[in-house]
Amino acid sequence: EHANPLIKVTIVPRGRALGAAWYLPEERQITTKEQMLDEMCATLGGRAAEELFTGHISTGAMNDLERVTKQSYGMIAYAGMSEKLPNLCYYSNDEYSFSKPYSERTAELIDEEVKRMINEQYDRAKAILSEHKDGHNELARLLVEKEVIFAEDVERIFGKRPWTSRSEEIMALEATVKPVEVTEDFEEKKSSDSEEKEKEKKEA
Repeated sequence: EHANPLIKVTIVPRGRALGAAWYLPEERQITTKEQMLDEMCATLGGRAAEELFTGHISTGAMNDLERVTKQSYGMIAYAGMSEKLPNLCYYSNDEYSFSKPYSERTAELIDEEVKRMINEQYDRAKAILSEHKDGHNELARLLVEKEVIFAEDVERIFGKRPWTSRSEEIMALEATVKPVEVTEDFEEKKSSDSEEKEKEKKEA
């Protein structure tokens, strides 16, 4: 629900990347735990699909794994979003400190919570992909055929998202708001007011 809406996907290689995906980012001042977990689940979708549909895993998801690992450590060690370590922030801005602001036991617990969080979202991603296996296969064939697909292609296969993102709400609102038109009467009144002011200056 909270993952950023897709805009475009391509399998055309770009530099060292074998493809790329573009999303419509949310404009947020704060981010909830649910939003971060949804983003993590979506990020792990590539590795999950690789394992599910090819039976193999590769180095293609290295960047995704790096992102979710850093994100989960931040959620647990800094944002207090762990069930076993709730409401605790172990962030230290002491640049001269050479030790972690927590014990070895806490470090082990943080590692365990990171593994649990990532594994839960990975299993969730696999479950979603398994549920929509036929649609995924159709989308993969379309991507191989066209090399570039857009949100409309995804919606044709899976249907529209049942949720509206904040960015989509803002874009829809901007599309419905019409610019204020300056009427001739307003222009005439403005011109008349200017002439009167000029006349008053001359008389003074």
